Amino acid sequence: MTAGTNYFDLIIFFLVTLITEVLGTVGGFGSSVFFVPAAQFFFSMQVVLAVTGLLHVFSNISKLVLFGKSINWRIVLGLGISSTLMCIAGAYLTTIVELRYAKVGLGVFLVALSTFLLLLPSFSLKPGIGIQIGGGGVAGFLAGFIGTGGAIRGLVLASFNLEKNVFVGTSAAIDLGVDVSRTAVYLDNGYLSLESVMIYLPVLLAASFLGSYIGKKLLDRIPAAMFRKIMLSLILVMGAALIVGEVA
Repeated sequence: MTAGTNYFDLIIFFLVTLITEVLGTVGGFGSSVFFVPAAQFFFSMQVVLAVTGLLHVFSNISKLVLFGKSINWRIVLGLGISSTLMCIAGAYLTTIVELRYAKVGLGVFLVALSTFLLLLPSFSLKPGIGIQIGGGGVAGFLAGFIGTGGAIRGLVLASFNLEKNVFVGTSAAIDLGVDVSRTAVYLDNGYLSLESVMIYLPVLLAASFLGSYIGKKLLDRIPAAMFRKIMLSLILVMGAALIVGEVA
């Protein structure tokens, strides 16, 4: 889509963004693991990275409002610093590496991770500061380079056996620093024009807050394990579609 996008395109984009935000809130992975593959059908990879960054800034602010009382700030510091630093490195790497390879890399990453978690649903990591720093760094780098690292961060957070509201709130607090830093890099390198920002800003803002609210309501009512299997299956399909689309 471009600056000449019509209202029908914006409505479709809003609905896709809303759905990914709901799924990301319920699953605790963050919306980017769903939004980045879906957005490939609307934008080039550079624009996808910039739009994803903006969406996540709004999304995480909304989650801080909804889940703010449940945040574990000790874990935020443990994961957040390494995540933010490595995210900046990953974001700058997109300026020198052909983004076609980033798209294929994203597809392989999504297929491998979703398959692994579906086959080993009980897999977890032992909690500790080393896991926090290392896992946070990997998640941050992937977020900056391919647009999504929430699944890795979710795996690390799962090792702490956090209550679901603490899980979502803590993840959002970590992610906010990551997304502000990478979005600044993307915009500074011209990945998204000012005109496009003004077009998509209201859509992203509305979808992020509404999606987070709906996701929180669902999180209170529906077993997370059921959603986890469905979402991992969707991630697997999206990853496969990205790979086929680039190599075909």
